[in-house]
Amino acid sequence: MRRLVRIGQVLALPVVLLALWWVASASSQSLYFPPLSRIVGAFPETWVAGGGSSRLVTDVLPSLARLAGGYAIAVALGVGAGLLIGSSPVLRALTEPVLEIFRAVPPPAIVPLLVALAGIDNLMKVLVIVFGCVWPILLNTVAGVRAVDPVLADTARCYGITGPARVRRLVLRSASPQIVTGMRQALSIGIILMVISEMFAASNGLGFTVVQFQRTFSIPEMWTGIIVLALVGSILNLVFVLTENRLLHWHYGARATEGMP
Repeated sequence: MRRLVRIGQVLALPVVLLALWWVASASSQSLYFPPLSRIVGAFPETWVAGGGSSRLVTDVLPSLARLAGGYAIAVALGVGAGLLIGSSPVLRALTEPVLEIFRAVPPPAIVPLLVALAGIDNLMKVLVIVFGCVWPILLNTVAGVRAVDPVLADTARCYGITGPARVRRLVLRSASPQIVTGMRQALSIGIILMVISEMFAASNGLGFTVVQFQRTFSIPEMWTGIIVLALVGSILNLVFVLTENRLLHWHYGARATEGMP
């Protein structure tokens, strides 16, 4: 029963907003803001028709593959480098100025450079996603490693837990809540950069498709692309939250025991 109430709370506002959009746009004559009924009517023909050659296969799946590849590389680089930098005060002092400089560069600004260096194929798009996603993961990992409880660190040392075992049992476990926070931030950034990279130079993908619809004045179809992006983002966020709750159940349980929200 509580789960049903929770689902109702989550769905209530989106349903209300869609109903308001449907009613408010019903009599719209605007080229750029067509009725929602017309957008919904264009959805099957735009994204589902064609079976194996539908845009769900030819555009959505390539976009998700690029996002998955770039995001996975960013997680590996961010967590790996974050563990090293966070564990070494000397390395942290040496790298912090450079990290702050690169973090301040907007990822879309490097798209022209990557186009020149890597061309317009999938490599460029994956690199853009990696460049944007790695910083929140890296910086949150560094912060998490630095925040390891000194008492736990001394206890691990007394019991002879060193090397890879210390990293696995103490450092990663203690830093995992902040690492996951960085990964969640990076996922949102990755979706944005996935679309932006496909708008610059691509022959398929969600960003490419939305821009093509806009350039050909296929406005209802363009709106369907925006809705698909919203659905993709929502589904990915839901999957991430479910995974996070499963991985960090011990952390949330400890916070609940301590009376923390």
